[in-house]
Amino acid sequence: MSLREFWIALQFLTRLPTPRVAESRPDDLARASVWFPAAGLVIGVCLAVLARVFQNADPWIVALAVLVGWIWITGALHLDGLGDVADAFGAAHGKPERFIAVLGDPHAGSFAVVAIALQIAAKLVLIAELATGPTAWALVLIPAWARLGTLVCTKTLLSLKPGLGASVGIGVGWNLIVGWGVVLAVGALAGAVPTLLAILLIPAIAFYWQWRLGGITGDCHGASIEVTETLLLAACVLG
Repeated sequence: MSLREFWIALQFLTRLPTPRVAESRPDDLARASVWFPAAGLVIGVCLAVLARVFQNADPWIVALAVLVGWIWITGALHLDGLGDVADAFGAAHGKPERFIAVLGDPHAGSFAVVAIALQIAAKLVLIAELATGPTAWALVLIPAWARLGTLVCTKTLLSLKPGLGASVGIGVGWNLIVGWGVVLAVGALAGAVPTLLAILLIPAIAFYWQWRLGGITGDCHGASIEVTETLLLAACVLG
């Protein structure tokens, strides 16, 4: 675990300015993925700062500022994966091979548009309830939990499609994954207890992909991150 790998993880998962990393290597992303939860924490801190800056505004203004920041910081990377997965499920009719084929289509269909619209609407409403309340600390932890889920899914599931998603987490041992889980769990106990739902949610999502597809793809990772974030937001609002 080096600072160089941290910057690579941050570059891959966000649009935040980072120092230039020279001499690209084939295994850079695989080695850097151990820092994915840390990159999630950076995203979360940015969201909490936005919520703090707009704290005196109407909750919907706070929510809009946080959501726009969330989408900009991540470059809509995971929303794109969610849309692709929605299109693939809509056209696959239960056939995994058809699902993989549709994922390769760069065009966004009606299923993608609806899924992304619903996801944005859900996050907007939930953030409006959360960002100005006593559980705003959850905004820091939720992106980190979701990206820890990426490591768990990669470690437990077969990669169904070549690409960047296939190399994520290859070099990450269970000791580091568990270590990150402990760190985030301690953070949750400090003021965002409902986010501990991630301990059950992450393996449940991995099980779903195994049951439905027999493995996972990069787009599925993106969809999983979005779904995890929204469900954890809901847990904090309802909990």
